Amino acid sequence: MADRPLLRPRHRFPGRRWWRPSGQLGRREERHLTSAGKGREGAVAACRKGFRAYKPKLRCGSDFPGANSVISIAVSSQKGGVGKTTASINMAHAFARAGLRTLLVDADPQGSVGLSLTRQSRMLSGFYDYLADPGIPLERLLVPTRLETFTLVAAGQASDYEVGGAPTGAHLARVRGFLRAVEARGFDICLVDTPAGLFGLTADIIASSDAVLVPQQAEPLGIRSVPKMLEGLNRLRVIHPRLIVLGVLMTMVQNDMAESRESVQALRQILPEDLVLRTMIPRDGLFVKASARGLPVGVLEDGAGALAVFDALRAEIEAKLERAGHPVSPRRDGSA
Repeated sequence: MADRPLLRPRHRFPGRRWWRPSGQLGRREERHLTSAGKGREGAVAACRKGFRAYKPKLRCGSDFPGANSVISIAVSSQKGGVGKTTASINMAHAFARAGLRTLLVDADPQGSVGLSLTRQSRMLSGFYDYLADPGIPLERLLVPTRLETFTLVAAGQASDYEVGGAPTGAHLARVRGFLRAVEARGFDICLVDTPAGLFGLTADIIASSDAVLVPQQAEPLGIRSVPKMLEGLNRLRVIHPRLIVLGVLMTMVQNDMAESRESVQALRQILPEDLVLRTMIPRDGLFVKASARGLPVGVLEDGAGALAVFDALRAEIEAKLERAGHPVSPRRDGSA
């Protein structure tokens, strides 16, 4: 039973692919890190200076038109290969298990969410088809799972975006229209797995969402991209000043490796305490097994430990949203 894909199969296709983290830190990020000084001291100074200019402003209860509106969270990162898709899938599963009608949107042109959960994702219409034709009803894009409260929207046909994409703002209106359709459908929470980078379509998604979560791998090279990330979020707050910044989620943490532990410690020293989540995602071979079987990791027989981690992450995110005046609760008027 545990080996069955989470999604209800509509068609069967031969072959199987699953998501593998990819992408390396570029020279541009390394130059940005060292531009404010030499060595780690310069990096710390650059990060602190960037955060002082950033100062995320949490939304208060009066900012929201209704207590029962859907909560949209963009899961975004400055670079690829940080465990963003793995975090998105398993967070969505945790929210759905808690009884919230959860929609997971695969907005990455690589289609990583769909490839991790079903064999036929490349054949499904999805988010990018809606961007090309906003007249497509949302119901045609919804893919049910074996968990009644967990629904998926695949990436769809995204070939045009894989080779270049579009400038920031080009799809802002259509992304907001998509999220309005999600709200009208009665979902409680919508998680959007965005493309890497804080520009173009990703910027449009963040500018349309209630909150943003930034996964960051616990490795020395990963920490070096933090100044660039803060710069990008600071720019986005110009067009979305009420954006809730949930914080940085440390991923691929290896407690048995000194470099990984030191990377976590360094980031916690650089950033304010409330900007780095307490919950951390470990590096674990179970995530590869889960992806190969088309399942969230918590569904595996030996996935109880990982399930507890994502339940803790869900609770921490809910607490942050509640402090921001936007408590997470099931809607009574929805039809999802």
